[in-house]
Amino acid sequence: MAVDIVTFGCRLNAFEAEVIRSKAEAAGLDDTIVINSCAVTNEAVAQARQSIRKLKRERPSARIVVTGCAAQTQTAMFAGMTEVDRVVGNDDKMRSQAWRATRDALDFGASEKIAVSDIMAVREMAPHLVDGYASGLPRVFVQVQNGCDHRCTFCIIPFGRGNSRSVPMGAVVEQVRNLAERGHAEIVLTGVDLTSYGADLPGAPKLGMLTKQILRHVPELKRLRISSIDSIEADDDLLDAVADDARLMPHLHLSLQSGDDMILKRMKRRHSRSDAIAFCEQVRRLRPDIVFGADIIAGFPTETDEMFARSLDLVEECGLTFLHVFPYSPRPGTPAAKMPQVAGGAIKQRAKRLRAAGEAALRQRLQAEIGATREVLIESEGQGRTEHYLPVAIVGERVGSVVPLMIAGCDGERLTT
Repeated sequence: MAVDIVTFGCRLNAFEAEVIRSKAEAAGLDDTIVINSCAVTNEAVAQARQSIRKLKRERPSARIVVTGCAAQTQTAMFAGMTEVDRVVGNDDKMRSQAWRATRDALDFGASEKIAVSDIMAVREMAPHLVDGYASGLPRVFVQVQNGCDHRCTFCIIPFGRGNSRSVPMGAVVEQVRNLAERGHAEIVLTGVDLTSYGADLPGAPKLGMLTKQILRHVPELKRLRISSIDSIEADDDLLDAVADDARLMPHLHLSLQSGDDMILKRMKRRHSRSDAIAFCEQVRRLRPDIVFGADIIAGFPTETDEMFARSLDLVEECGLTFLHVFPYSPRPGTPAAKMPQVAGGAIKQRAKRLRAAGEAALRQRLQAEIGATREVLIESEGQGRTEHYLPVAIVGERVGSVVPLMIAGCDGERLTT
């Protein structure tokens, strides 16, 4: 048994898990479990800790290495766990030398557990060519950006990821081509602050230019998808690509966070409620079948019932289909943690109402799909996804293929054919 990766959190972590696997195995690590952690909420950190304890009970002989955002921001806590043998920093985890050093430390019983460098000192981003995902999934992720230069008052992630930095366009195109040639039908571009892509590169290309370059230079790619974006930074080239190229999927996930202007200011967001609504209207004019998802935080400090109601109304006013709801979780060291907090019971209730609104919006969209013919990516023997990322119950289609299927109905959670 060589290296097992347990990944928490975002799509970027899913990509990085493949890089970790290849570098750790190349370094010769044996009987090792790597926890690739997330720091976005207290719950995410707690899940990592619980997983560490459970895995150690199940495999007492395995060496446990913790990396990821939570390892970067709460290094001492993880190093203090008796189950943990090594803590590797969030930038270090992408470097071969860090895994060779980890192998030596584990094999020779080094007393120092911590191998975490200063993430804020990292200024460049080396491209990481992944030959093929170990899971063989039809949909895979390509990292094009990391870090964030913004400092939203609720967010710990810049301190786990560092400042914004981008992968050069040529390297991204090469990575996409490599994966497409290996049979991966759908590529998802991912990053921490995706729409800040390119600001640190020569000529400051934007995400839209990168998207067009991929579509132009990788004609064999069947489907390209964009992960979470900050709508206020969406550039004209990106909107052109959404409007003009059918291979760019009609599905955008927006980092909205709130529907109330005062809360948005206190979050230090750069858009207003009207900006969010106007963006959705603009994109829907360019591509009428577009589907939107969004992140919304319930119970941000100082949020009143009236302020929350504006977030709830945003589901309908923006026409959101997929809702990712975060009950507010104070992260130590962030400005929002020092603001007047909303009672825990109110946060849970608001999150419940937001999730219910999201579930209702998704059911409505599923019903609207009945009778349409959609291009469905077959993800597994039992499920596929349409262009709009809607789940479809599948029987008898080849995994990895993209097939036109007529939607006959829905079971409340998935489309059926």
